[in-house]
Amino acid sequence: MLVGQRIINAILWPLVAWLLPWDVQGLENLPAHGPVLVLMNHINFLDVIVPAFFLPRDVVMLSKIENFRAPILGFFVWAYGALSVRRGEADLQAMRRSLGVLKKGQVLCIAPEGTRSGNGQLQQGHDGAAFVAMQADVPVVPLVSYGHEQFGRNIRRLRPTRLHVRVGPAFRFVQRGSRLRDDLRPMTDEAMCRMAALLPPEYRGAYADAGQATPGYTEPWPGAASKGAE
Repeated sequence: MLVGQRIINAILWPLVAWLLPWDVQGLENLPAHGPVLVLMNHINFLDVIVPAFFLPRDVVMLSKIENFRAPILGFFVWAYGALSVRRGEADLQAMRRSLGVLKKGQVLCIAPEGTRSGNGQLQQGHDGAAFVAMQADVPVVPLVSYGHEQFGRNIRRLRPTRLHVRVGPAFRFVQRGSRLRDDLRPMTDEAMCRMAALLPPEYRGAYADAGQATPGYTEPWPGAASKGAE
């Protein structure tokens, strides 16, 4: 149980409700128990609160190590129970800790883009999340949020910003070739296209053409389709 995460959420609730009136769809797609890897898009600093604030389970997030050094943001990512990761290198320690979170049956959240877009446009995904999912053999759930790219402009005018959160059906990665490393790129692209499908067309960015992914590297997690149909 991430006590700090729950306490901060309770404190932030009225402020977020005022500044970021939200609509959320698809929470039923998150498995209620067991390990889950959540893939999220990354627009700005507000993404720190989205998974832990709206998903109905405690969430452990990966956050770049620089965020922990920021005066205010650093407190939130620490109190939220986030794990630090070094960008631009193979951070084996972060990989081991990520797998440890999943082995404990928890929810781990990773932003495959690796860095903020700022404008809400989906960027090219990195392969680390697919590698973690394959090593742990866990359901993968896509989560996207949008609208809050307007937050900076709106807050200066004391206007609220509408936040939209969408959660898609759980899926799993499928290895097709003899070497996993050769499949990671098409796995990642197909997963990112699943995320893009949850976004309005103007936010899909690098994945504006959902047909660009090679099909067959992901499939519905057993039981996910029937659950979504209920």
